[in-house]
Amino acid sequence: MDLSSAFSTIVAELPAIFSMTVVGLVGLVLIVVDAYRNDHPAIPWLGAAALAAASVWEVTQLGAPADTVFFETLRTGGFVAFINLIVLLTGLATTLLSIPYLNQLRHDYGEVYALILYATVGMIMLGSSNNMISIFLGLETMSVCLYVLTGLIREDEGAVESALKYFLLGAFSTGFFLYGIALMYGATGTMVLPEMAAADLATTSTQLLFWGGFALFLVGFFFKVSAAPFHMWTPDVYQGAPTPLTGYMSTATKAAAFAALILVLVHAVPGGEWQLVLAAVAVLTMVMGNVMALAQTNVKRLLAYSSIAHAGYVLVGLAAGTQAGYAGALFYLLVYAVMNIGAFGVMALLEWDGKEGREQTLSSLAGIADRRPILGTTMGVFMFSLIGFPPLGGFAGKYFVFAPAVEAGLTWLVVIGVLMSALSAYYYLRVVYVFWMQSAAEVEATNPVTEAAFPPATRMAMGTLVVCAVALVVLGIFFGGVLETTAGFFEASAMAAAP
Repeated sequence: MDLSSAFSTIVAELPAIFSMTVVGLVGLVLIVVDAYRNDHPAIPWLGAAALAAASVWEVTQLGAPADTVFFETLRTGGFVAFINLIVLLTGLATTLLSIPYLNQLRHDYGEVYALILYATVGMIMLGSSNNMISIFLGLETMSVCLYVLTGLIREDEGAVESALKYFLLGAFSTGFFLYGIALMYGATGTMVLPEMAAADLATTSTQLLFWGGFALFLVGFFFKVSAAPFHMWTPDVYQGAPTPLTGYMSTATKAAAFAALILVLVHAVPGGEWQLVLAAVAVLTMVMGNVMALAQTNVKRLLAYSSIAHAGYVLVGLAAGTQAGYAGALFYLLVYAVMNIGAFGVMALLEWDGKEGREQTLSSLAGIADRRPILGTTMGVFMFSLIGFPPLGGFAGKYFVFAPAVEAGLTWLVVIGVLMSALSAYYYLRVVYVFWMQSAAEVEATNPVTEAAFPPATRMAMGTLVVCAVALVVLGIFFGGVLETTAGFFEASAMAAAP
């Protein structure tokens, strides 16, 4: 690698990472503003403006051809723009939902929004990586920010416990991840993903070294996407973290991590050797997530196990190992982000216990739809979409990850996925029942919750939820354009356009 003109090359290629640059620079601005004007009310709006501007830019890049920048460490083009758009819009929705929520908790710290921006920067790097080093940097930048955000309410023992669990288990998984990268590098002599695929694994020892490293590498990724059996941290962390930030963790993190995994599967280890491994993990993840969700009385824990199950659905598409499977997985990540941001957003606006919803039971929300019909209606849309009811986006998303798996000969896997989706209807519909059909009088007389206990809902937060609900209807009906776009990312000509 010739580094004699490295500086001029980097400067010339900065426009290619416009989103990462803008979000990172505005994050610095927020830190400086907060240092001189502590917790200034303009700080979250500056962050939201940066995320909105970056989102607009990524929309213009959806049709751009695939390419690499910064000495083949990062990829650009349609696939990357699509993932960046999911991450940026998720960050924007989280910011808008966090403003009233954190004000209510009196923890509307300026640094929170800077951390959201820098977590977003890490996710963008993770989802656009073409090199194992950039994957690691993106993963750790994202993770460190999320550790801090999880323990934001330092006075609450539940938040501190969640942050500590997330940090310790995350550090443990990073060890697997790094050791796997080291073994893969030892077998191939390169960190660049396409060069790994082209490496000569002529001997049995190098093959064992590479596939052993890849197995450890997958462990690290499975932890980040909450796939079983590496999911044990998810319910506790989601329950103790601030609710809008929990939605951010459950959606943007999965989008970025799955994007990086897709890039590795397509460029570094093309072939079917890993298909049955992903299928087995998908089965375990779907079964574990859905079965455990049945017994939950806390909505955040219920949504945490739901998040685990949906990681399994995405893995079904990846297990197919085809263009249609990868395209369907991308579409599902978009739909899932909208569904979960909306569901956690509703819970943030109905949180009354002052402990990030950690002690709040589903039954305490009985009849809430009569008092807050917009929240009840949007929550109903999110729940039906999570089940997979037509014509909502959740139905289209599940169809487009299941159909490629059938075509790839994994019919048994799809049968399990459909059965688990049917099982999930029980706990999702239970939420709808409590919101709409159960009156507060049916709950125990000792229930202390009154209308005054619920935080006020701002127009911006309510508008964000309505937009998410409408988006699910639009994605469920007019899915063709989005799916055609994602399928184009994996055409042979598009994949060969960049090294």
